[in-house]
Amino acid sequence: MKKNRKFLYRFLLIILLAITALNIYTYGQVKRPHLVNTNGRTFEKASVIKILRDNIQENGSRIGDQIVLLKLNNGNIIKANCPNGMLFGTICHPNMEVVVISSYIGNTAIHTVYSMDRSKPLFLFIGVFLLLLCLIGGRKGIKSSIALIFTFTCFIFLFFPMLMHGVRPIMAAVLTSFIILISTIYLINGPTIKSLVAVAASFCGISTACIAALLFGWSASLSGYNVSNIESLLFIEQNTPINVGELLFAGILFASLGAVMDIAMDISSAVFELSRHNKGMTPYTLFTSGMNVGRDVMGTMSSTLILAFFGSSLGMWVLDYVYALPYLQLINSNAIGIELMQGLSGSFGVILTVPITAVFSAWFPVYIKQWQTKNFFNIKIFSILRHK
Repeated sequence: MKKNRKFLYRFLLIILLAITALNIYTYGQVKRPHLVNTNGRTFEKASVIKILRDNIQENGSRIGDQIVLLKLNNGNIIKANCPNGMLFGTICHPNMEVVVISSYIGNTAIHTVYSMDRSKPLFLFIGVFLLLLCLIGGRKGIKSSIALIFTFTCFIFLFFPMLMHGVRPIMAAVLTSFIILISTIYLINGPTIKSLVAVAASFCGISTACIAALLFGWSASLSGYNVSNIESLLFIEQNTPINVGELLFAGILFASLGAVMDIAMDISSAVFELSRHNKGMTPYTLFTSGMNVGRDVMGTMSSTLILAFFGSSLGMWVLDYVYALPYLQLINSNAIGIELMQGLSGSFGVILTVPITAVFSAWFPVYIKQWQTKNFFNIKIFSILRHK
């Protein structure tokens, strides 16, 4: 009987996942606007055969473009110019693999080297990362890899299409984060009470971070319209239903998701282990132990989040330091305000996740054990949760 019920649950879960995946795929088929005319322009892989004219000077500097002979992947031999820019072009040498832009206007073709071909090193490092995660993490490492791939699948097939359908970025981020939370914790820990606690606490934590960011933005008059690339984003807003003003807050919610999920899982695991090895511990004693564990993790986790934001904008901090900007200019600049808002709002989420997780871990199992004996619509809903 128990085996039949377990099989039924798994069968229903597979059916539900298949229907959800089909609906998400259908929902993700959005028509994107044609913002830039790319007719007659293609990106192709090529290898450098010969440097026809180099741009290196006697003093070692490079001025002007290189003229190079390239062999495209289809076998055609072409001549192209290679700009010497920091963001566009590269320094070519024989046998180097590059990406070339080919623009065709009538019978005239113009070929320009876009950059070196970075696909091999990028995929190599991604592969090594996933391999290490699986080898060292074992079975849970494999599940973590699947969860990570699923997370980015959600961004591509759910979050971005929701924006294109006109869903407000914050609402889209909340829904996407909730799905990622459930999927990641379920994949790693299965249908357990501990997983339920971690999901509930993490959702409260990221909601706290989002509310803190909204309050910070409201009080300091900061929004997604104050970011450095606002001109490009405004062009997108004019041609799509995307509300770019909320993208900043949606980004803070995603950025705090990993840290909040981490600390919720740490505390709930510790409390459940204590409860498993000492059945006589009261919920209040478990709550106190969870708070003690959370205090140890909270300090380092908050620093991790703030340092991550600091590292991602290090160039801006160096510029401000070297130019020795006046205090009033520095503290009132949009860039500094946004960086502080991102770091502090995420940390609020991490800090408040500690007591929330400790409370849930201590008292949830007591109530769930009671609910597992009751029928809801003639179904024991909570009986699927394991006591681990």
